Amino acid sequence: MPARLRPADPADVAAALDRVRAGEPDRADLRLLTKHFLAVLEERAPGRSVEVRVPPYAAVQVIPGVRHTRGTPPAVVETDAATWIEIATGSLSWPDAELTGRVRASGERADLTPYLPLG
Repeated sequence: MPARLRPADPADVAAALDRVRAGEPDRADLRLLTKHFLAVLEERAPGRSVEVRVPPYAAVQVIPGVRHTRGTPPAVVETDAATWIEIATGSLSWPDAELTGRVRASGERADLTPYLPLG
């Protein structure tokens, strides 16, 4: 079983966000922020009906509803790390991300709008 994600140290998050906003992120920043915001989402929307994937860094199952146990879950959200960080911080809205194809969401409960932004 994969290790559970945990929110990162606030100072590390702030430093990584500063580098991202300055246009100077590295893979370590993207990994830290992706895992941090997925962990925050997991805390705020516990459940197992929607799988949120941000390859290659992490995936979580969230939102109450039908529990997913094997195979492809009934609802999937997938995006890249930069987009996930923008959505999580509120600099990109969920509807705009979907409209521009920066996030792919399918299935019931795949709209994360009620849980965003995260930080």
